[in-house]
Amino acid sequence: MYLNVGRLSAALAACGMMTCFTSGAATAQVLEIGDAGQVTVYDRPTVFNAEGGEPILRDEPAPRRAAKVAPAPASGAIMAALADAARANGLSPELVEAVAWSESRLRPGVVSRAGAIGEMQLMPGTARDLGVNPYDTRQNLLGGATYLGAMLRRYDGDLVRALAAYNAGPATVDRYRGVPPYKETRDYVTAVLERLSRHSAVVTIAPGK
Repeated sequence: MYLNVGRLSAALAACGMMTCFTSGAATAQVLEIGDAGQVTVYDRPTVFNAEGGEPILRDEPAPRRAAKVAPAPASGAIMAALADAARANGLSPELVEAVAWSESRLRPGVVSRAGAIGEMQLMPGTARDLGVNPYDTRQNLLGGATYLGAMLRRYDGDLVRALAAYNAGPATVDRYRGVPPYKETRDYVTAVLERLSRHSAVVTIAPGK
């Protein structure tokens, strides 16, 4: 099963995620992620067709191009452990890195106010269920990647719902049949997708994993 990040714009438009994440029409935005990883922000009334987006108001400024920002570097040991965790679960390292960065800025051992631990912010109960020590970088990343892979399989490769489930739990996503109406979760999904777009990566789930 393969999910091309360059085509995420269609998925985002289908679920209405970017527009529903905003508070009103005056501030609504749609992000279009191109095949080369570039991000186009549409923040005015726009008609979308096969050729792309076209502003309705001709005298409005053209959609602005968001600058491509290189992901911040992490230590070689963490990145090696991250790549191993991704490989073990049939995921791309770029996806695992985007989640880990959004969760903890890749800081080992950091504990959130809710008690989540480490790089991919595993709750103690989740870490126990996965059989990993959340204070050990290699085990933490492996546990987080394993859980993320399970969410992707649960939602048939739907990255948006899988990310929402990683943040808010699958029971919540199931109850709302999609991204729940929580600002934290919506902001989280958007942040992961934006960071992932900077990698211009292809996210892969290995068959049978």
